[in-house]
Amino acid sequence: MNLTINIPALLFPAISLTILAYNARYLAIASLVRNLHKEYQASHEKNVVAEIKVLSKRLGLIRTTQGLAILSFIGCMITMFLIYLEMNLAANILFLTSLLSMTGSLVVLFIEIQVSMNALKIRLKDMKV
Repeated sequence: MNLTINIPALLFPAISLTILAYNARYLAIASLVRNLHKEYQASHEKNVVAEIKVLSKRLGLIRTTQGLAILSFIGCMITMFLIYLEMNLAANILFLTSLLSMTGSLVVLFIEIQVSMNALKIRLKDMKV
């Protein structure tokens, strides 16, 4: 495959938007953890502790997704630089690494979504729907 500078450049907006989405998830969960911590201090409910543990795990997973997406973004930038320098083999290898990093980021996001269901189950445990 002939890798041109346009191919990694096309990924810039997608990766940037993905990082923004990950950051929004992180901020929402961090806010929820703060609120639950206040709730725990007032009530000392066991369900709140369990939910905070799940949310803490989710924060770790989101940090991993963000890190992998950032590595992918940096990889695309360096790939374009290598293409500019006409170092095609290195550019191809780095671009593949960048794609694998973004794929890993999405896989970890899928795992985080599955873990998020546990937090909802804990919250809804005492309700009969």
